Amino acid sequence: MSKHVVLVEDELNIAEAIRFLLSQDGWRVETLANGDTAVDVIRKASPDLVLLDVMLPGKSGFEILHELRSDPAFAALPVMMLTARGQARDREMAEKAGVSKFMTKPFSNTEMLNAVRELTAP
Repeated sequence: MSKHVVLVEDELNIAEAIRFLLSQDGWRVETLANGDTAVDVIRKASPDLVLLDVMLPGKSGFEILHELRSDPAFAALPVMMLTARGQARDREMAEKAGVSKFMTKPFSNTEMLNAVRELTAP
């Protein structure tokens, strides 16, 4: 059975590139472009991994991460945050909120695949 990832990314070209890359690697990718429904979708989907943009319409990646980490059922779920703003403050906020990995855009395909495999290794 393929692994399942929920990708929350509002930039269509980035979402499509990641979806294509991970699909080629055997992942089932569910994409969302808005933060409003992300927590509900993630709870229902119970994915192996969440890829989360920082700046989203509706609800920020930080708010989504905080909600997930406050739920014991999702406290250990691997969550990788993606941002075009790689400032130290964003990274610190993500780490305090319990992010598993933080990646700055743009990133290479190899970098993305390696990070995803590392976060979901048995």
